[in-house]
Amino acid sequence: MRGDGRVIFGWAMYDWANSAYSTTIAVAILPMYFAGVVVPPEGYRIGTTLFAAETLWGFMVSAAAFIVFALAPLLGAIADYCAAKKKFLFAFCVPGVIAALLLATCGPGDVRLTIALFVLSQVGFVGANVFYDAFLPQIAGPGETDRVSSKGFAYGYAGGGLQFACALGLIAGHDALGLTEAGAARLAMLTAALWWGGFALVTARYLREPAPGRSLPPATTPSVAGYLSLGFARVWHTLLQVGRLKHLALFLLAFLFYSEGVQTVIQMATMYGKQELRLPATTLMATLLLVQVVGIFGALLFGRIAGRIGARRAVILSLAVWCGVVLYAYFIRTAGAYFVLGALVGLVLGGTQAISRSLYASMVPEDAPAEFFGFYSVVSKFSAVGGPFLFALIRHWTGSSRQALLAVIVFFVVGILLLALVDERKASGLGQAGSAGL
Repeated sequence: MRGDGRVIFGWAMYDWANSAYSTTIAVAILPMYFAGVVVPPEGYRIGTTLFAAETLWGFMVSAAAFIVFALAPLLGAIADYCAAKKKFLFAFCVPGVIAALLLATCGPGDVRLTIALFVLSQVGFVGANVFYDAFLPQIAGPGETDRVSSKGFAYGYAGGGLQFACALGLIAGHDALGLTEAGAARLAMLTAALWWGGFALVTARYLREPAPGRSLPPATTPSVAGYLSLGFARVWHTLLQVGRLKHLALFLLAFLFYSEGVQTVIQMATMYGKQELRLPATTLMATLLLVQVVGIFGALLFGRIAGRIGARRAVILSLAVWCGVVLYAYFIRTAGAYFVLGALVGLVLGGTQAISRSLYASMVPEDAPAEFFGFYSVVSKFSAVGGPFLFALIRHWTGSSRQALLAVIVFFVVGILLLALVDERKASGLGQAGSAGL
């Protein structure tokens, strides 16, 4: 099945599908709608504390990430053993789509309902991606991991960008359609959720489950408790393996730090533009559309760069650019400067994500990809816990998103220093050797 064009197409189409949710709902419209419509202008009181919309948003993102952080390794271990990555992918995808659809029903004052539905949709989105990512080392042909990973991200930016362009047109032309701006935003979120669920059916049609490295004895399969016991045992075994794979563990540590920065910029960029820079919704959405368009070429560009200088060096290059992006963002004050910021983010965002994934895929044992990608997802999602949470705290303490943003650059610098210590050749060799011991 490795190198099968139809399977790779089906796999990449899931990125095309779910990017509509991440771009239109999670990154673009819902943060603005949550801050401008759902949460009262004076903030929302929980107990005796009054929280600003961007502070609540940071905590919401962290809560969803923490849930996946707790579940991913266990589910990945079970999915590997039972060759059930595709089933688990859709077990998360379906409730995520349903929750995203229901977000379109939230209105002014529905703060708690919006929080609950967003957390559920985020858990569905990122949980499904654990198993989506785990297919990569099993479907890419020899030497094709960087290219296939970049192709998936390029599909995601194209699909997410196309749907987002439709959403932007809907909101910009809401008067001509007889809709309020809030009503157009709800309709845009509804169509994004339908896009996610609809195009995921293409993945269901073409993506095939690889043969398992091992399978459960028939007598043990019916018991739910048996699956859980197996999962915990496999998680513990994988932890021991990761501890012995020095360069893989070092990469995960580096990834933890620089992903803190990436996740924080992704999740908080729209809030920063709306609350700190006071930019109109059309400017924010047009900038996000630019990120999607540039992101297509950025993912493919860094795929080629990785082919020339190696995946590790390509990631380090992207992180150096990220440092400049954050410094630039700290000083901007105009819509034009924010638009330039969007182009810079698009250039490096897809490249950092795609090449990091392919670099890790080259290190993991071939017979346990979901299990090891469960840990990859844990690191990624834990960074989505810490980064936005720290941003929210600094924003709450200082009253300024600029100070919170400036702290993000530390994550990229530490990531560069740690990644410089990773030896790609030793890491790959140890990963292959480690698979024999599992």
